[in-house]
Amino acid sequence: MLLYAQTPARRNRQILADLIALLLIAAAVRFALAVHDAIMMLAEPGRKVENSGDSLAAALDDAGETASRVPLVGDLLKTPFRSAADAGSGLADAGQSLQDIVGQVAFLAALGLIVVPVAVVLLIWLPLRLRWIRRSATLLRLRDAPGGADLLALRALTGPPGELAGVPAPAGGLADAWRRGDQQVISTLSEIALRRAGLRP
Repeated sequence: MLLYAQTPARRNRQILADLIALLLIAAAVRFALAVHDAIMMLAEPGRKVENSGDSLAAALDDAGETASRVPLVGDLLKTPFRSAADAGSGLADAGQSLQDIVGQVAFLAALGLIVVPVAVVLLIWLPLRLRWIRRSATLLRLRDAPGGADLLALRALTGPPGELAGVPAPAGGLADAWRRGDQQVISTLSEIALRRAGLRP
C-alpha cells in the first residue's frame, strides 16, 4: 500500500497538503488552549473569595475558641463567632463554585475550538487521501495482473482527452488500436493512466 505518489510532482503536492492539514490542526489546538487559559483567568476572583472565606472562617473559629475560655459567658460568646465562621465557610464555598463553573466553561470552549476545526480539516483532507490510497492500490494490482494493462489503457481512453493529445495515433485511432490489441498503444495508454494517478509505469 502506497501512502504517497511515486511521481515527484504529485508526491510533493500530497506532502504539502498533509503539512497544511497538520499545521491547521496544531494551530486549532494552540488557539483552543490559549482561549482556555484566558477564560481560566476569570476564576482568579473565585480563588481570592475562597481564600478570604477560609481565612475569615479560621480567624473567627480561633476567636470563638478564645472567647469560650471566658468564665461564665464563654459559651454565649462562642456562638456568634461560630455563626460568623460558618458564613465565612459559605463564602469560601461560593468562591469554589465560581472556579468550578469557570473551569467547566473553559473546558467546553477549548473542546469546541479543537473538535470543530479538526473535524472540518479531517472531513476535507482525509477522504481525499484515503481515496487516492485505495485507487493507487487498485491501479497497482491492475498493473501487475494479467490483462491489467488492457484495463489501464481503457481507463486512459475514458479519461480527459487532453492527456492523449501527445500520443501518436495509428490508423483508425487509439480506441480502434486498443480494440485490436495493439500492444504498443496499450502500453502507452496504460502508462498514461498510471502517471495520471502519480504512479510509475
